[in-house]
Amino acid sequence: MTKKNQNRFWFLFVMSILLFGIGMIIWTVRQAMSVPVHESNNYMLKYQMADMNINKIMRLKEKFDANYKIELQDTSLLELDSELQNTNAKRAQSKPIKLSSGNNSFKYSITTLKGEVVNNAKVSFLLTRPHSRTDDNLQENVSFKDSRYITNVIELSKKGRYTLELKVEINGAIGYFETSAYLID
Repeated sequence: MTKKNQNRFWFLFVMSILLFGIGMIIWTVRQAMSVPVHESNNYMLKYQMADMNINKIMRLKEKFDANYKIELQDTSLLELDSELQNTNAKRAQSKPIKLSSGNNSFKYSITTLKGEVVNNAKVSFLLTRPHSRTDDNLQENVSFKDSRYITNVIELSKKGRYTLELKVEINGAIGYFETSAYLID
């Protein structure tokens, strides 16, 4: 190999590596832009607001939990096959709620720890799907009827996992209730 051919080889080698690197950068940016970012909505707040106020949220939640209790009523639980259960979770998994195709409504009981019904709470409800906000259904003021807080009817048609979130405000204390739900049929 002559000196001229050797210089050309190294030039082409370095240029091909450089072009490959630039091509990979362009591909990475395009891939990142094609997948939308979905923010978490824990505590029914944007992620940034929950992060900035987590100490206050936890303090108000402890105050709520010391005085009140939230229960979801009149729902059927879903029995998952053993291969569908999350066996790697390090915390106890509660059984998910079974949703039905079509109209769904949810009933919550809010009581003091002594069992007295609370009828003056400000209750907000959110039905959401993990990793997406397109199917969110937020109800700011859930109505109180027959000793329970009953959500408006929600029509569901997309199969998959949902999350039921409830936020209850009573006398400066704020409580949260979250449970998984699945629409299978």
